[in-house]
Amino acid sequence: MKRMVVMRLGKTMVGVAGLLVCLIVGASVALGAGSAGTPAGGRIQLFVQPGQGQGKGKILFTGAVGDYGSSSPATSSGGKKFGTATLKKGTITIDLTAISAKVDKANPTVNAATCSASITETAAAPVVSGTGLYAGIHGTVRLTESFGFIGSTYKSGPKKGRCNMSNSAPTVAQMGTVYGSGTVSF
Repeated sequence: MKRMVVMRLGKTMVGVAGLLVCLIVGASVALGAGSAGTPAGGRIQLFVQPGQGQGKGKILFTGAVGDYGSSSPATSSGGKKFGTATLKKGTITIDLTAISAKVDKANPTVNAATCSASITETAAAPVVSGTGLYAGIHGTVRLTESFGFIGSTYKSGPKKGRCNMSNSAPTVAQMGTVYGSGTVSF
């Protein structure tokens, strides 16, 4: 009798263990299938840490697109400027024409006493295409670019010690950030 009870308990334990394995594997497959498909779209935020020169920086998307990678130098086509984010699951291309025009025409706020200057500009930027997981993406983000720098001083001559804010003067330090938020669809 004891042996029969142990066998029944053993079969019950195997049955319960098998059921748990099926539930876990089934849930994993279901969750995996949901995360591998096309994103649902919605609000996104993007953060860019620019590299030296244009592009070649780090980029991070949050919200409806949760991914990261690198930014490329802007390319021109048909009078427009485009930037492409190369992410882990695909690429996203954004039309940078409006923000580039504003930044190019911006007059920096300059403090001659500290030889420092900054600019901040904001413009709408259409999300125009994507590849991989982001194929078919479209929408608009509102980008804000902020840059600051500390200029050098004249080392000799009648302007010695004063700020050298000419375009050819080297900077002592510089930093820039780009932030954007908006809505995308697929």
